[in-house]
Amino acid sequence: MFTDYTKIIIKSGDGGNGAATFRREKYVAAGGPDGGDGGKGGDVYFAVDPDANTLIDFRYKKKFKAENGNNGEGGHRYGKSGEDLTIKVPLGTIIKDSATGRVLADLSEKGEKELIILGGRGGKGNSHFATSTRQAPRFSQQGEKGEVRGRATGGSGATSARDKGDDR
Repeated sequence: MFTDYTKIIIKSGDGGNGAATFRREKYVAAGGPDGGDGGKGGDVYFAVDPDANTLIDFRYKKKFKAENGNNGEGGHRYGKSGEDLTIKVPLGTIIKDSATGRVLADLSEKGEKELIILGGRGGKGNSHFATSTRQAPRFSQQGEKGEVRGRATGGSGATSARDKGDDR
């Protein structure tokens, strides 16, 4: 039985902020709010790489971060969502939360892909807060922060090559 263990830090992307903008045109006296929503932050996935057989790639690169969402813009334009991050690991890898010791994923099949952390939600633009009594809100919602976690990949009982029934 070959056991490989490494501890890495992963962070999902932050959500983009909503925009607090107003419609402005030459002959439109009161355009009203037109702030767009912020984009969603990128998620973090772990996927099986059939060509890998050890966790040596994580020896030097221990911090992984998904892309943040972009801020909303005027004209009801949404911010771009952040790119998802996929971390490739060998077949048979067990993903554990280092803080609690809880097993989050057991990647034991070819082509398996598990969502580990969700990205932050994007904030709402000021057009969402307009009502009949508050027609020109001068505020917008901030995007949510992404999660940061220190994870243990592999470890005791966590093998990068599946236990073949070796009794040692």
